[in-house]
Amino acid sequence: MASLRNSNPRLKNYFKENYIPQVCEALLCGILVTCPEDPLRYLEGMIMVIIKSGLQNLLWDMCIAPSMKSNIRRLSETYLEQLFELDDQLMVSEMGSEVELLSTPGALSELNKQGTCRTHLCSLISQSSWGSWMTPELMIKACSFYTGHLVKTHFCTWRDIARTDENVVLAEKMNRAVTCYNFRLQKSVFHHWHSYMEDQKEKLKNMLLRIQQIIYCHKLTIILTKWRNTARHKSKKKEDELILKHELQLKKWKNRLILKRAAAEESNFPEQSSSEVSLVDETLKCDISLLPERAILQIFFYLSLKDVIICGQVSHAWMLMTQLNSLWNAIDFSTVKNVIPDKYIVSTLQRWRLNVLRLNFRGCLLRPKTFRSVSHCRNLQELNVSDCPTFTDESMRHISEGCPGVLYLNLSNTTITNRTMRLLPRHFHNLQNLSLAYCRRFTDKGLQYLNLGNGCHKLIYLDLSGCTQISVQGFRYIANSCTGVMHLTINDMPTLTDNCVKALVEKCSRITSLVFTGAPHITDCTFKALSTCKLRKIRFEGNKRVTDASFKSVDKNYPNLSHIYMADCKGITDSSLRSLSPLKQLTVLNLANCVRIGDMGLKQFLDGPASIKIRELNLSNCVQLSDASVMKLSERCPNLNYLSLRNCEHLTAQGIGYIVNIFSLVSIDLSGTDISNEAFCKSSVILEHLDVSYCSQLSDMIIKALAIYCINLTSLSIAGCPKITDSAMEMLSAKCHYLHILDISGCVLLTDQILEDLQIGCKQLRILKMQYCTNISKKAAQRMSSKVQQQEYNSNDPPRWFGYDREGNRVTELDNITSSKGASELTVEKSTYSSEDQAA
Repeated sequence: MASLRNSNPRLKNYFKENYIPQVCEALLCGILVTCPEDPLRYLEGMIMVIIKSGLQNLLWDMCIAPSMKSNIRRLSETYLEQLFELDDQLMVSEMGSEVELLSTPGALSELNKQGTCRTHLCSLISQSSWGSWMTPELMIKACSFYTGHLVKTHFCTWRDIARTDENVVLAEKMNRAVTCYNFRLQKSVFHHWHSYMEDQKEKLKNMLLRIQQIIYCHKLTIILTKWRNTARHKSKKKEDELILKHELQLKKWKNRLILKRAAAEESNFPEQSSSEVSLVDETLKCDISLLPERAILQIFFYLSLKDVIICGQVSHAWMLMTQLNSLWNAIDFSTVKNVIPDKYIVSTLQRWRLNVLRLNFRGCLLRPKTFRSVSHCRNLQELNVSDCPTFTDESMRHISEGCPGVLYLNLSNTTITNRTMRLLPRHFHNLQNLSLAYCRRFTDKGLQYLNLGNGCHKLIYLDLSGCTQISVQGFRYIANSCTGVMHLTINDMPTLTDNCVKALVEKCSRITSLVFTGAPHITDCTFKALSTCKLRKIRFEGNKRVTDASFKSVDKNYPNLSHIYMADCKGITDSSLRSLSPLKQLTVLNLANCVRIGDMGLKQFLDGPASIKIRELNLSNCVQLSDASVMKLSERCPNLNYLSLRNCEHLTAQGIGYIVNIFSLVSIDLSGTDISNEAFCKSSVILEHLDVSYCSQLSDMIIKALAIYCINLTSLSIAGCPKITDSAMEMLSAKCHYLHILDISGCVLLTDQILEDLQIGCKQLRILKMQYCTNISKKAAQRMSSKVQQQEYNSNDPPRWFGYDREGNRVTELDNITSSKGASELTVEKSTYSSEDQAA
């Protein structure tokens, strides 16, 4: 609120004349004391009362009810008077009213009753007597003196009262101070004591935990010691039982051999023993024609076309079995290409034309008329005419007109030209697999024809291996016509460059499988171009321009990569393995002949998530690897099935012993390493393929361990192991009955005896290699050739690069190794039961 001290004098006179401060004071005091429910109506009523009583009779408590009025009279000016800066004028008027009050009868006695000071009364009386000369300044001085005297009187009274209670208050304060000090002292002492006790409790707790841990470790040590002793005892007992069982089986085996030899000697007599007669009488006859059709088909599916024809000539019932429609859905003429004439092929296709779905003419030298008969097979889906020199564009024209439903077409190594390329998109609208490998007579123009008509947009697999005539423009034509290609194979193509791959992937972004072997001009730019494809399988072999830069962002560009074949890529180092470690879907990794791979890179790879799912790992000829890598493999690869450590010369017997901890191994290649401990065989119960060739320290103990623990072996190579004798092979023949492939080349101590053992024990043997077996006679090898499908044999001295002579003695001088190795000739004798292709 603004002050009126410096305002216009007229405004001040207006406030004085109309008693504005007194009215506000009265109304405000009435509201503060009364506190009415409706302030506006209250103010309205009080204003009417003030109007009726007149402004001259206005008092500050006029608006207060008599029951609520105070008995103390106002001594000085009001706050509102000070607020409006009218206190100097109002004081004069107030003093005048007091003097007038004293002039009334009985006023003096009334003031005495109210306790008014005598001095004040005298001053008032004197002023009232001498009002003629009373000025405002004297009134102000009198009022100030009166107020000071009143304050002094009341202050002295308060001081006397305060002094009487000062000692008591001081004593109380001292008591409170002593109590507070004692409390703080106790609190400080308690805090130190509490901290000390907490430390003691913590030490006691740690001590108890340590004692408990020591007791627990001691109990665990005792338990583990007992468990280890029990496990060793059980393992020893199981091994003894296994060895005992093996000895019993070996004993029965030898007895069986003796009986068989005796029976062979008795067979020279014309008389037939009574036991043989009884054995013939007890032989049960089995007629497979009584079996269900599904079982008959399952049996005949394992036979070649030649065997099926022979079975059809046994009897009428067998002929009916060979004429089942489902048996002729797939016909493979490649197995009888040198036996069956064209006339029979034409009649067969004519008879079963409605049932034939798959035809294989691989390597068949047929007349054009014979190929023309294929057009009668309207339901044909798969056709293989690879390596058929007589297959021409005219033959393709007849087939395309009669067999529009072909899904798989193999034209590799044929003489087709652009005419055939023009027929493919016109007739084979659903073609999915196409092989043009080594077809060098078509040009880029022929590839442009693939976009004619409906095109080959459904093509999924494309093989262009050896087609060196294709240029960058030809790959652009392929990209325009075969946009849905997912699997691409381009092998043996030295003209393939980065620009060819870039032109191909511009529109073929669905490629998931890529094979580039024999493409030496491919560089890291190809990997950068392939980043737009969702690759899952990639294969580069024999490339020296691919470096670690290709794999820097492999986890971002190819997160679903599962197969990587980078064999013989000299630019791959440990840095690439570190980049491959984040691949969570990787299952196959082939780094054979990557000689710059070391222990550190393999450790970084195995520390990543890729090691959990890895199923196949080929580290052949990675000569920098040592025992630490094998130990890491045994710790981080629980699902590893196939492992190759061929020619890792830094591996020792201790490192190979870690393989015992990889229980999932199915195939192991340890050729060219130092194996002198048979411990790795004891945990390989499911082992099927083992290659320990050229391990000069290999002895009979390891072969006997294989015979005892690895009875599921199907393939075994012990070539170049001069310490193997007949006793070990006898035990192997007695236990490993599922053996299909056996390579004993260079085992110079083996004799004809093992061939007899193999004939009796390993009846499923299909491939037998006996190169440089000097103690095996040619006559025994000829007898064995009738029992297997493929056999390699010669009795020459082992070449010098084997490292030993014909008696197994080590050769110190290894000069002329290359020439001796190139001069060695392999004599291959095929079985009379099948052909070379069937063995392959």
